[in-house]
Amino acid sequence: MPDRDWYDDSEYHDAVQRAERSARFGWAMIAGTVGGLGCALLTLVSLAVVAAVACMYAVVAMDY
Repeated sequence: MPDRDWYDDSEYHDAVQRAERSARFGWAMIAGTVGGLGCALLTLVSLAVVAAVACMYAVVAMDY
């Protein structure tokens, strides 16, 4: 007979540790994805602002 008592919960602790590790990995992936999308959005907005300023400069320069 195995030498394990009814209150041995080592399998439970192993499962909890695996779940915590998976949760940390999941949150890290979510944070990385949101951060990457935020950087892409900032880049897109800044390029749009530069394009708008360049167009306004071209329009103003045509008047002279």
